[in-house]
Amino acid sequence: MSKHQAIINYIGTIAEGTKISVRTIATELEVSEGTAYRAIKECENMGIVTTIPRVGTIKIDKVEKKSIEVLNYSEVLNIVDGTILGGKNGINKTLNKFVIAAMTYDAAKKYISPGCLIIVGNREDIQKLALINNCAVLIVGGFECTDYIKKLANEKQFPVISSSYDSFTIATMINRAISESLIKKEIILVEDIMETKIYSMNVNDTVSKWSELVKKTKKDKYLVMDDKGLVVGVITQKEINFDIETNSDEPISKFMNKDFMTVTSKTTVAYAAHIMGWEGIEICPVIENKKLLGIVDRQDVIKALQYALRQPQTGETLEDMILKNFEYEHKEGKMHFKGKIVAQMLDVIGIASWSSLNMLLSTMGIMTLREKNNVNVAVDSITTYFMKPVQMDSEIEVFTTIVDMGRTFCKVEVNMFSGNEKLISKLMLSAKIIKNKY
Repeated sequence: MSKHQAIINYIGTIAEGTKISVRTIATELEVSEGTAYRAIKECENMGIVTTIPRVGTIKIDKVEKKSIEVLNYSEVLNIVDGTILGGKNGINKTLNKFVIAAMTYDAAKKYISPGCLIIVGNREDIQKLALINNCAVLIVGGFECTDYIKKLANEKQFPVISSSYDSFTIATMINRAISESLIKKEIILVEDIMETKIYSMNVNDTVSKWSELVKKTKKDKYLVMDDKGLVVGVITQKEINFDIETNSDEPISKFMNKDFMTVTSKTTVAYAAHIMGWEGIEICPVIENKKLLGIVDRQDVIKALQYALRQPQTGETLEDMILKNFEYEHKEGKMHFKGKIVAQMLDVIGIASWSSLNMLLSTMGIMTLREKNNVNVAVDSITTYFMKPVQMDSEIEVFTTIVDMGRTFCKVEVNMFSGNEKLISKLMLSAKIIKNKY
């Protein structure tokens, strides 16, 4: 085992909340500080340690899936550019909600519940009440707290954070962070759906062995490994399109698909779905640094995308904010959009920016292509012939027309008109059609 891997394994055994330093690791394991630093950075990428400003690097439990409705206190500390005054051991606990304690002591009792983050000024009575009820405290205005509050925070293991921002600004910043995490959560990665129990065969196994495994496991898709444990091919029912009895003693390597696709754990499921659908791929190994981590098949990918489409869209992207101001109708390969220019689309001089208008028109073109026979597309090129200035709150109409659609390629023309029916932009979008063979 290499020194690098030995350090990673050692860090994995350390208790949660333990502070880690390059010098300490180098001394305890008798390695150079450079080796210790590189291993700690990899552990950070793996999600088993985290670096907190003014605190240092500490061991955490690996988060297998991002949470969509909660943050932890360490993230809040970064969001508000805060300083931790006490309760460092509770910095990785999650908060259920936050409360702005701009109220009397008696009124605050009704709103404070365990796991909250209490946003308050220099009021020791509210700070004490929060900590007694197992809540963290965020002190606004850059105020400090008393030694008693620091001691209580350390005992209860709930952090007391100080920030120079005011209450409204802090609440806005936390809300924005939650919204961003919601958007990120909607992006499903391969690591979220991959199967770590891998069915595989050796490159020297025979066709009869494959047949026996299919009957035993009810699985007909297998990775083919060589003697070194590396993936060299894929065998599925599609490759075994012959009489098994006749070829029972033939090696599986004679029929396996050697030209297979691989993905990493951070590949998006949407990308994997497009490629697997385009190439007709049944299974796909998940490989990083030549190490096999898991496997995904086409059914897993489809189920994941269907699940994502059923989730409430609580986090808004820029496209969501702009398109919700438009209404549209679809008819025989053509679409008509009607709406207005919103503030999010403006540039520094107060007119709709070239980039936002291009995004708007290209999105409408893609929507038109997807409405046609419910096809999926990958944009190949976009040509904008001209774009005239448009002011905020201007009423615009967009007409899209599919001008060409073949088996694998399509084009759509997009025209934007002002309220007085004056043509203000023309765009041509070309895309490849991704066929859903599943």
